[in-house]
Amino acid sequence: MTRISMYDTTLRDGSQGEGVNFSLIDKLQITQKLDELGIDFIEGGYPLSNPKDSEYFAEVTKLKLRHSKVCAFGMTRRRDTKPQDDIGMRALVDAKVPVVTIVGKTWDLHVLDVLGVDLAENIAMIEDSVGYCKSQGVRVMYDAEHFFDGLRRNREYALSTIRAAEKAGAEAIILCDTNGGSLPEWVAEAVDMARREVSCQIGFHGHNDSDLATANSLIAVDHGVTQIQGTINGIGERCGNTDLICVIGNLQVKRKFDVLPADRIAHLTEVSRFIYETANMNLRSGQPFVGASAFAHKGGMHVHAVQKNVETYEHINPVLVGNTRRILLSELAGRSNVLALGKGKYELNPAQASRVLNQIQDLEHEGFQFEAADGSFDLLVRKELGLYESFFNTLHFRVNVEHDSTKVKPTTEATLKLQVKDKVFHVVGDGDGPVNALDSAMRKALEDIYPVLKDMSLVDYKVRVVNGRDGTAARVRVTIESRDLDDVWGTVGVHENIIDASWQALSASVEYKLHKSYAPATAGDQVKGSELVGNVVGKST
Repeated sequence: MTRISMYDTTLRDGSQGEGVNFSLIDKLQITQKLDELGIDFIEGGYPLSNPKDSEYFAEVTKLKLRHSKVCAFGMTRRRDTKPQDDIGMRALVDAKVPVVTIVGKTWDLHVLDVLGVDLAENIAMIEDSVGYCKSQGVRVMYDAEHFFDGLRRNREYALSTIRAAEKAGAEAIILCDTNGGSLPEWVAEAVDMARREVSCQIGFHGHNDSDLATANSLIAVDHGVTQIQGTINGIGERCGNTDLICVIGNLQVKRKFDVLPADRIAHLTEVSRFIYETANMNLRSGQPFVGASAFAHKGGMHVHAVQKNVETYEHINPVLVGNTRRILLSELAGRSNVLALGKGKYELNPAQASRVLNQIQDLEHEGFQFEAADGSFDLLVRKELGLYESFFNTLHFRVNVEHDSTKVKPTTEATLKLQVKDKVFHVVGDGDGPVNALDSAMRKALEDIYPVLKDMSLVDYKVRVVNGRDGTAARVRVTIESRDLDDVWGTVGVHENIIDASWQALSASVEYKLHKSYAPATAGDQVKGSELVGNVVGKST
């Protein structure tokens, strides 16, 4: 089994992505997470670039890493300066990490127009820098920046730069598609040329400006590359870097290369989402292998086939990379979607499933959306099966928002009248906004009757205009995500009035929690909500 090493540069190249900023603690936690995943090399940054990177290298040596080697990244020595006198060179060695990665110019355009040195001096800078770090007892990798563009413009010179790096002691030459514009066939040809010139290990570092970083990485492996550099989730400058998640998934799961320890591949999804959260970025639902939608099935024909054989619409088993299969509901769904979602919980027959599907299609035509509203779907199915219990009825609600220029923020108050059996509760709640105030009032009325509501909280609230052409009178869709001690669910409401839509979603969320706690999905075992009222102390009319 061929070994392909993974070199992660999330902490350096990834942090150059727009909107990405890691704190020192973030960088240390990411290092530990990548080590647990089994990444071979972790590029921590450039020790001289900023105080945070300098502190990182001081702190990372205290971590007890089991697998990964931390690398310090830096440039070749300055012109007309001995490496031992160059502050950047000394910073690399003083980082006290086992591996140093040096980036040098391959493209003569950069040598002449950016560095402003002659071609021979650039070769000397490469040799001196690699040789110096090697003489200080550290492993040296050489990043041949703009290799593919340089090779196209001045073939002999580009090849002479990587020969110089190997001659000086680099254990690996990394061919960089820095502008991300190379096509796979050119990557293949260029890697072949490089392999004829040097005998050391060759790696590939790709950028995704042509949406080909993964494809280029895979074809580079086909032509003898044994190290891939990239970032988790492909974050990075401009269009990003090679996504190591996709590379690992393709190389190890599909092509059976030795990439990560065998028991670590199942943590790919976990690590991907950890990086998104740490970087304060939204998860990319359509991301291959690990995205929430990567194994989500919506079309009725697809769900029908997957229920019979998952290979019909899934390229791998999602469990292999730590992901899960999801069945979605929408107007595009078929009866199979409804039956699949109800399996193991409800005893739906085909006729009942068809009626549920018809309701879903009608509601989605009005603006509802059930993909992220599993709680609302549950209530809809219960009504169809006769398992729905009315735990409370809404008689009246009013929300008042008052803005006073003398106060820091507006005040919001909700008045709510609910009925449980023959008891009517008239309560007032306040909050930071209308939904918070309504939630506060509802809890005042119901928590004594239904104590399980104390374990429930709202975690997300989203609003979407359904028919934007109607301007401020447009219908809006509100989706609320709630959770308790062991579950997360979504509910949805739609109305021209955003407060009414919010109340639909909020009250449905509470209803779902009460059904989940007190009313199992089989009719004979239900505990009637009205039977739980007992002697409730409260205002009644």
